[in-house]
Amino acid sequence: MNEPGTHARFVPRPGTLTVTPADRTKALRAAALTLEECAALRQQDACGGELRLTGSIPVGLGMGSSTSDVLAAVRAVADAFALRLAPGTVTRIALRAELACDPLMLDDRPRLFAQRHGRVLEVLGEALPPVVVVGCALAGGTPVDTLALPAPSCTDDDVDTYEALRTHMRRAVRDRDPRLLGHVATASARLGQLRLRQAGFDTLTALADRAGAVGVQIAHSGSVAGVLFDPTTPGARRRVRRCAQDLEREGLPVTRTFTTFPTPEESPHGPAHRRGDRPPRPDTSRRPARLPAL
Repeated sequence: MNEPGTHARFVPRPGTLTVTPADRTKALRAAALTLEECAALRQQDACGGELRLTGSIPVGLGMGSSTSDVLAAVRAVADAFALRLAPGTVTRIALRAELACDPLMLDDRPRLFAQRHGRVLEVLGEALPPVVVVGCALAGGTPVDTLALPAPSCTDDDVDTYEALRTHMRRAVRDRDPRLLGHVATASARLGQLRLRQAGFDTLTALADRAGAVGVQIAHSGSVAGVLFDPTTPGARRRVRRCAQDLEREGLPVTRTFTTFPTPEESPHGPAHRRGDRPPRPDTSRRPARLPAL
C-alpha cells in the first residue's frame, strides 16, 4: 500500500538538530547518523538543522510506523546533500536508530528479513500469490511495545516448525498458491499468539473459517490483522463483504480491504474511512493508536 506513510522535510542549519514532533526520537537519531554519513561523503563538516515529520500511521499496531519515520528522515537529510544512499547504508542507519527495523527500504518482493540484524536471509520470489485481505484490528487496536516483551526462546522443535513453514512459503510463492499462503500465514499467526496473546484471535479464525477464507494473518509486532481470500473462489466479492460485516459485528474494527496484486478497486473499507482519514499536519503528535487514524 502506498498510504499511510510518513513525509519528512529537512532544512540544514548551523547548530543543533531538532525534530517536530519532538517525540520522534528514533527519526531524530536517524537524521543525526545520516548527517554524519552525508558530511563524510561530501567531505564537509556536519551541521544541524530542522527535521519536520508529518503522517498518519497508527502507532503500535505493527504497521512499521517507526521505520517509516526513520526512512523518511534518512531520505530527507540525504536529499539536502543531493545524495541517494544505498539500501545497505540506509538499513545500517535504521538499525542503529531503532534497534530493529522493517525492510521498507527494499523493493516489494517477499523476503525473509532479520529485523535485529538488518539482513536479508532469503528472497522468496518476485511476488506474493494473489489474495484479497480484509484488514482489521485485534484487541481494539491496543498498541504493542514489542521491545518491552521478553525475547522469545526457541527450541529445536520450534526451529524445525518454522523451517517447514519456510519451505511451504517458498512453494506458495513459486506456484502462486493462495491456499498454501493462507496455511502458512495462519500457522505463523498461531505461533505468534504464544507471545502476543492478542484478544479476539480465536474469534478471527472462527469467522475466517465460516467465511470460506484461505487463512488469517497478524502482524508480528502489533495488533493489526487480516482475513485472506482467494480472489478466484466463486462468490469471492460476496464473501469479502460479508466478512467485513461479521468482523464489525464481532467487535473487530475493520481497517481497509487491499490486495497483493494491482487493482483499481483497492480502497478504504471500514467506518473510519467512510468519515475520511485524519489529515496529516505538522503538529501531528506521536500518540497511542486511535482507530479513526486507520
